[in-house]
Amino acid sequence: MGSSVAPATAISSIWSHRALILGMGWREVFGRYRGSIFGLLWSFLNPMLMLGIYTFVFSIVFRARWNSGSDSRTEFAVVLFAGLMVYSLFAEVINRSPTLILNNVNFVKKVVFPLEILSIVALFAALFHLGVSFLVWLLAYLVFFGVPSVTAVFFPMLLIPLCLFTLGFSWFLASLGVYLRDVGQVVGVLTTMLLFLSPIFYPVAMLPPAFQAVLHLNPLTFIVEQARGVLMWGAFPDWTGLFLLTCLSAVVAYLGFAWFQKTRGGFADVL
Repeated sequence: MGSSVAPATAISSIWSHRALILGMGWREVFGRYRGSIFGLLWSFLNPMLMLGIYTFVFSIVFRARWNSGSDSRTEFAVVLFAGLMVYSLFAEVINRSPTLILNNVNFVKKVVFPLEILSIVALFAALFHLGVSFLVWLLAYLVFFGVPSVTAVFFPMLLIPLCLFTLGFSWFLASLGVYLRDVGQVVGVLTTMLLFLSPIFYPVAMLPPAFQAVLHLNPLTFIVEQARGVLMWGAFPDWTGLFLLTCLSAVVAYLGFAWFQKTRGGFADVL
């Protein structure tokens, strides 16, 4: 694979190596739980345990509520989980990105190996976990509230810009992590900050207008709010906003890929 930065190169690489991506993706998913007692069941248990902790802290200790004015802790938990699914996909990929190349040095030595797919494999694993989390959310909604609104079918569309800008940042960080080993530590802190600077535990409307404007600079804000709208409130997506964010995310993906392609030539020398 050459160092072309053309968008067609990324698309061609994904398509031509689709079987390899799927194989490595499933190996990543199952390998993570290999040797554990509960195995793949941890993919269900982890989000449920974290949901319980966050719900206790914010709905009972801090008495957080949503726009609906309901005092239902069950509703708070399900609404919180809808936003947490979006954040978790982004954070899982981004936290792993700085070490993607460092942890696969043997692939760097292979001239023909498409290093750019490592970020896509990480995204595949994160999408699997999001799918499991969505099943947990759907089950909880069915048990406590009944059948979700038909607008829930639009949720996958919101993942398009999310995946694009996540992939762009992943390519950038995967390359940067080769040259600057401290990147992983910085990214871990930033993603933790982003958890509380995104409307995961609170609605944007409860903030003063000046802070709302700042919060909307975070691309996760739009997706989290839209996800809650289609999943919980029966609202249709903001099509104009979704289109604009998808275009912006495509640019981020391209810039990340271009950076990766331009810098990959030095990986072998540094490693």
